[in-house]
Amino acid sequence: MSLNNIYNIAGSAMTAQSQRLNTVASNLANAETAGSSPETTYRARKPVFSAVMEQVQDDLMTSSSLDAGYSVKITDIVESDAPLETRYQPDHPMANDQGYVYYPNVNEVEEMADMMSASRSFQTNIEVLASANAMQERLLTLGK
Repeated sequence: MSLNNIYNIAGSAMTAQSQRLNTVASNLANAETAGSSPETTYRARKPVFSAVMEQVQDDLMTSSSLDAGYSVKITDIVESDAPLETRYQPDHPMANDQGYVYYPNVNEVEEMADMMSASRSFQTNIEVLASANAMQERLLTLGK
């Protein structure tokens, strides 16, 4: 594995964690958004990560040489199938005929834990990039 692959993996992981943070922010922003029916009420969203390995052409080697390219991608963003919260609020403008209002199935504590995990993963990938950069700099000084 070349150092370029390390940059590609860490960069794609940082992009995936950024998307995860955006999903968490969307969930938290809509946590108290009322709906008049289960179909129109916001549902918590979660990203689905996958590791991708592709065969790519290596420009530094001969044209017949193939090098594996690795990356992290979000393949899908799925809606939670957890039940919505139903509150009896007959005076609410979004209340249905029975007086119930539907609220999203967003768990704020879980979302905050996801946010901390995503930001720590992002920071770890920054440290990986810094370490790879330091290794390349040390490699250049070996010939002196």
